[in-house]
Amino acid sequence: MPKIDFRNDILPLKDKLFRLALRITFDRAEAEDIVQETMIRVWNKRDEWHELESVEAYCLTVTRNLAIDRSEKKDAQTVELTPEAEETPAASSPYDNLVSKERLRLIHKLMNDLPEKQRSIMQLRDIEGKSYKEIATLLRLTEEQVKVNLFRARQKVKQWFTNIDNYGL
Repeated sequence: MPKIDFRNDILPLKDKLFRLALRITFDRAEAEDIVQETMIRVWNKRDEWHELESVEAYCLTVTRNLAIDRSEKKDAQTVELTPEAEETPAASSPYDNLVSKERLRLIHKLMNDLPEKQRSIMQLRDIEGKSYKEIATLLRLTEEQVKVNLFRARQKVKQWFTNIDNYGL
């Protein structure tokens, strides 16, 4: 395995780690603290880096575990995550722009209402672009479990969105 360099291999992961922590805790300051704590823990384990199959998966696992621990302690499940930099489709009028932003906000809210495992899988697959295998390794699940949970999460969000969009429920 090639030599792992903290500056070149681990520091560039901080944005991914932050997004994952933010998705779990829904608190910007808490997510920043979690990323910092992750970096400290990873640095303290530098003697064991050569044993790791994937430094990125290890960092994501540490971040996820810290975020879950902290969110359980603070019971941060009620705070809503606001999208930072979302690309909205080009709309022809201010009304279309508003409708697009509201739909995106609603989808984020619906994702936040999912159970933690489904929310994490959806975040890692649809937002972070991770493969099923990477997600399975990270969350200690089988690839089949990842696929099933992702399918159920997407179906649930789609059903909730359709109900709200069609009936205002």
